[in-house]
Amino acid sequence: MTVASCRITLYLPDSHSLKEKRSVIQSLLRRLRERHNVSAVEADCLDLWQKAVLAVALAAPERREAEVRLQRILRDVEELSGLKHVEFEPEYHTPA
Repeated sequence: MTVASCRITLYLPDSHSLKEKRSVIQSLLRRLRERHNVSAVEADCLDLWQKAVLAVALAAPERREAEVRLQRILRDVEELSGLKHVEFEPEYHTPA
């Protein structure tokens, strides 16, 4: 079993308030949870209007499957939000 997590940093150039940003991010997180059965939260930059950091975690039987799933999630983030990610930091852990 492999536990995979990633941080995805996004810039929201059209956001003009925290309320607007949170609306976009909450909708995106809800869709990621529903489509990919993952844990997903806004993890950093909570008080910035135009930047968001998402944290996503999942479990998979093998590392390769975890890698593929994280790539699908990244692609969905871009498609669902219309935003390009700025940073994508995956991590993989195999419990002993």
